[in-house]
Amino acid sequence: QVQLLESGGGRVQPGDSLRLRCENINFALYGTGWFRQVPVKAREFVSSITWRNGVKDYADSVKGRFTIARDGPSNTMTLQMNDVKPEDTGTYYCGAITTRDRYFGRQTASNWDYWGQGIQVIVSS
Repeated sequence: QVQLLESGGGRVQPGDSLRLRCENINFALYGTGWFRQVPVKAREFVSSITWRNGVKDYADSVKGRFTIARDGPSNTMTLQMNDVKPEDTGTYYCGAITTRDRYFGRQTASNWDYWGQGIQVIVSS
């Protein structure tokens, strides 16, 4: 049974940094990444990375501020969030896609195969 586990969320001020971590990535997958969601809105793509080659993708809203990375030996993936803004507030979900075909649609939540429980990030002064 796949159980992705997120950690590292919390409350920070604008301009601060935060690192999210996703663990238990110990199964065959093509890529992993992060979405975020706020109430009454759809889950929004943040970033993704292919597990084998480390090819990264980012939403325009986080480019230059967020960095995704994966570590095969420890079966973990991280999202370094720098210069956070109030609009980065939300519940962040770690996800995994198991096939290359589904990864082509990686910016759409319905194409992801597995999700973690989510972790809250609040950016407020």
